[in-house]
Amino acid sequence: MSTLKLKDGTELYYKDWGTGQPIVFHHGWPLSSDDWDAQMVFFQQQGFRVIAHDRRGHGRSAQTATGHEMETYASDVAQLAEALDLKNAIHVGHSTGGGEVIRYVNKYGKGRVAKAVLVSAVTPFMVQNAANPEGVPMQVFDDIRAQTATNRQQYFKDFSLPFYGYNREGANVKEGVRENWWRQGMMGSILAHYECIKAFSETDFTEDLSSVDIPVLVLHGEDDQIVPYKTTAVKAAQLLKKGTLITYPGFPHGMPTTEAATINKDILAFIKG
Repeated sequence: MSTLKLKDGTELYYKDWGTGQPIVFHHGWPLSSDDWDAQMVFFQQQGFRVIAHDRRGHGRSAQTATGHEMETYASDVAQLAEALDLKNAIHVGHSTGGGEVIRYVNKYGKGRVAKAVLVSAVTPFMVQNAANPEGVPMQVFDDIRAQTATNRQQYFKDFSLPFYGYNREGANVKEGVRENWWRQGMMGSILAHYECIKAFSETDFTEDLSSVDIPVLVLHGEDDQIVPYKTTAVKAAQLLKKGTLITYPGFPHGMPTTEAATINKDILAFIKG
């Protein structure tokens, strides 16, 4: 098992397959690097070096008591990129991982990152407030917190339904996909999951988005029930200096799994473009 010991002693688990230009995948809450299975295999077969880590407190990484906020997440990625000597890398982030990507690129990525991809990402800012009246009400995140703290086992079972759009009429529900979501979630630390809710909902990525000068592809499903695309993807693309936005009618939040062929094709075209 490949792990990196970070500066604060945390053991960070990661996968590193193949050779070629590196693509680094950053997973969403409350999952692990396994959520990128369909991308890891595809891009490794396309001749890329593919890397994915389990965020601290998630998956197989150490269940730390501290560091469950975006600054530390980005610093952890920077240490991994330095340890693996990653250069000319593509960083791809889903949901919470999208925030992690843009914070890492802005703060640490100069000279190491060629392009970035934000998939169903929480950027620029999720929660509703005076400056973001179209955001998601805090009550929604308070409910996620309460359910995670007191009812995590069942809540994670239920959460996979809107995550993959399996609650829509006519959906092709795959129980194996739902069970794999639950498996990944339950591998992680309840404390990390609880505190990460604040990180993904209340971190403001406006400055990060407007500061980066590399090409960034923004992909988002128009039927995303977890991260509404009009308040995130559309605004993120407008803030980026070199942003490209693609939205998909009917695609859910978990589209890297349910719509892998489409997502992989569009990311590949962006990388090669």
